[in-house]
Amino acid sequence: MDATMPIVRGVDPLERETMRKVTFRLMPIVMLGYFCCFLDRVNVGMAALTMNKQFGFSSAVFGFGAGLFFFGYFLAQLPSNLILNKVGARRWVAPLLAAWGIVSAMTAFVTGEYSFYAIRLLIGLAEAGFFPGMVLYMTWWFPSAYRSRILALLYTSTMISLIIGPPISALLLHMDGLGGLFGWQWLFILEAAPAVVMGVVTWHLLTDKPTDAAWLRPEQRTWLGDRLASERAQREAVRKYSLAQALLNPKVWLLTLAYFLHNFSEYALTFFLPLIIRGLGVSSSNMIGLLSALPYVFALVALNYWGWHSDRSGERTWHLTSALILCGIAMAAGIVIGPAHPVWLFVSLLIAVTSTWAVPSIFWSLPTALLTGTAAAGGIALISSIGNMGGWIGPWVFGLVKDATGSDNIALLVLASGTVISGIIVIALGHDRRLERIPPHQ
Repeated sequence: MDATMPIVRGVDPLERETMRKVTFRLMPIVMLGYFCCFLDRVNVGMAALTMNKQFGFSSAVFGFGAGLFFFGYFLAQLPSNLILNKVGARRWVAPLLAAWGIVSAMTAFVTGEYSFYAIRLLIGLAEAGFFPGMVLYMTWWFPSAYRSRILALLYTSTMISLIIGPPISALLLHMDGLGGLFGWQWLFILEAAPAVVMGVVTWHLLTDKPTDAAWLRPEQRTWLGDRLASERAQREAVRKYSLAQALLNPKVWLLTLAYFLHNFSEYALTFFLPLIIRGLGVSSSNMIGLLSALPYVFALVALNYWGWHSDRSGERTWHLTSALILCGIAMAAGIVIGPAHPVWLFVSLLIAVTSTWAVPSIFWSLPTALLTGTAAAGGIALISSIGNMGGWIGPWVFGLVKDATGSDNIALLVLASGTVISGIIVIALGHDRRLERIPPHQ
């Protein structure tokens, strides 16, 4: 973990020791929770290799159902984040983890497209509170100069789930007939279990606020509380937003649109990647699993380096925009490369996946630099809930275009437009808060 720890030389020893202890105490719990979240969210892409054929799902039906998860997100994120802000992270997140684990396991017993739609919607409702809640939770513990790297550390758990998830899922698909179940059913049942376990762990180990941290020394609690209070006062001296003002703020809505377009592309690529790889001529499910995991190895390095570099330089806009536009160029390159060159087409997909996952940790440093308190809870949830609707629309549109044209490349070109427009919006927004820049010698 040291390679991604937001601890640097040249800072006050009390600060270094405090932030190291906070990171090692809290981040493993949060990361394991998000690992379970993403495992249960995207394993449907591997299950589709056999499930779609069994039920006769078209690409459009699968894309609509896989992405319907995000409509549940849309419905539940704002109320969920406001509840978390009121009752605390531990008492709210722990039951959510157990709930989505149970619902995810129920995917094993869908009987057709409508039950598939219903289960995906329910998983979205259950998972809705976790990610925006953790973004808010980070503001309770980590000063702004640490935030992009800490969020990159959170997303590291996503990358790990996307690296080890597909190969494990591919092996589970071979369990056909065991206990009278199909392999894709075992996939959903077994991969849901860790979320239930983490619900119990979170209930017992997560700490809500620095004032509750008996595992910090008094002087460490005082330093961290004073630092966070000072930053909050600094932001509110510029402008303190009420919840209503945050929800109506044009900058918040531009950030929402940018996040929607990013997710429009990202999740379509994530859900359909195993099917795209099969379309390149790879027939073995084990090999599809390994190739589906490979881009996320590169993405793991990119998201941590890019988040660290953004915090070190204090620059957000161009770090974010360059990743978005590079992703769009890589996806659009499929039209030029063509299906006659599957290796180079896979390389372009690898670049697209790597660059799109460099985006989120930097993106979330923008609204958390703008909003505080209840306004932050509501604003983060608004951006995440509506923005994640792109995760529903993108896979659906990808499936529709693929069904209509028979081409993954044309569908990828449609996705490319989303990331490029998102980058343009970030430039137009001009939101570049250079608060507490880390000195170069650190």
